[in-house]
Amino acid sequence: MSTGTAGDLTDPALYSQGEPHEVWRRLREHDPVHWQPNSGRGGGYWVVTRYADVERVLHDYSAFTSERGTLLNLLGRGDPAAGKQLAATDPPHHDRARIPLKQALAVKPLASFSDRIQAGIRDLLAPGADGQPFDFAVAMARLPLVALSPILGLPAEDHERLIRLAMMSTAEEDPEFQLPGGVEPTLKRGHREIFAYFSDLVRARLRDPGDDLISVLAETEVDGEPISTGSVISNCYSMLLGSAGTLPHVPIAAIVELAGSPRYEDWASHPELLDSGIEEALRWATPASNFMRYALQPVELSGVRIAEGDAVVAYLASANRDAEVFPDPDVFDIRRRPNRHLAFGVGHHYCVGSHLARLALRLLFTELFATFSSIEVVGGIERMHSTFLAGFKRVPVAGVPRRATVKG
Repeated sequence: MSTGTAGDLTDPALYSQGEPHEVWRRLREHDPVHWQPNSGRGGGYWVVTRYADVERVLHDYSAFTSERGTLLNLLGRGDPAAGKQLAATDPPHHDRARIPLKQALAVKPLASFSDRIQAGIRDLLAPGADGQPFDFAVAMARLPLVALSPILGLPAEDHERLIRLAMMSTAEEDPEFQLPGGVEPTLKRGHREIFAYFSDLVRARLRDPGDDLISVLAETEVDGEPISTGSVISNCYSMLLGSAGTLPHVPIAAIVELAGSPRYEDWASHPELLDSGIEEALRWATPASNFMRYALQPVELSGVRIAEGDAVVAYLASANRDAEVFPDPDVFDIRRRPNRHLAFGVGHHYCVGSHLARLALRLLFTELFATFSSIEVVGGIERMHSTFLAGFKRVPVAGVPRRATVKG
């Protein structure tokens, strides 16, 4: 094991200005379980980059726990949400806690919201529908709220605030979202205000129920017992944070790769490849680039001994470019099958909102392909300054309206 194979994976600049995929490739080949020093936060952690090892870390809850924190920003500090939020619980409590949300976010219940979500998506693309340049990243930042609002009954006037708070809670290292006091106050304020927002909203729904998911959750029973108000609030909190920071970057990453290329029209002209292309976009983007666990016992990964209590960070973005699993991993291939990507995680912590994410992406790409016959990046791209979110803040684009192509 060496410490020289990698760049500094704790430095957000590696992700905003550097080439993390090249760093991960070298690690997969030469140092797949790598010790990353981190003097500022908790002393260090193990970097796991190969698909098989990442899958094991995420799947083997008997050896790796989520209950001491799942995000790098919690390294060495513990997680105040341990045992309370879905992401920070282990089975069997985790499995029981996710039942109401899993039922509510199943394919069939979500189908009734499709028309409203698609109308919202059409509004997101409207600024560029006539061929005018618009910022695709800024538009897509609103996609999670377009998807969640009909389901949770979130007022439109709250969307911008919720997006901002979600970014403070997931991209706290980025100067655009960071408060003057730095990372700690940014995280605290973001999480506190989101929780307070949903506390007020859930209690309002308890007084005056509607037909939204919050009202449904409030009346849901598990094993004959009603779920607590705190659990309803936590589920709403998890849905916002689980989508707002990640979902936008799947279509953004795909467009950055396909813009100005005949591959865009190839995908648009083959509707039978819509789903396989979306799975490839998920693999390609992997917006939640890593998740942390702690070893519950001594464990060996790729010949490296990990001690009980050590922090282990599984890099999903690296696993999804592992050539042992994905032939030509650095090629965006809409015909890729099979595609066993880990963008939604794996095992007990597989993303409970995956059906909603896929629905939103299907509606988005369907609308995008119907609106533009081609699309190009027309200005400088700005990436997220974050060790967690692999994404974009600015992607100015201009599309050729499909109706203009038809008329011509």
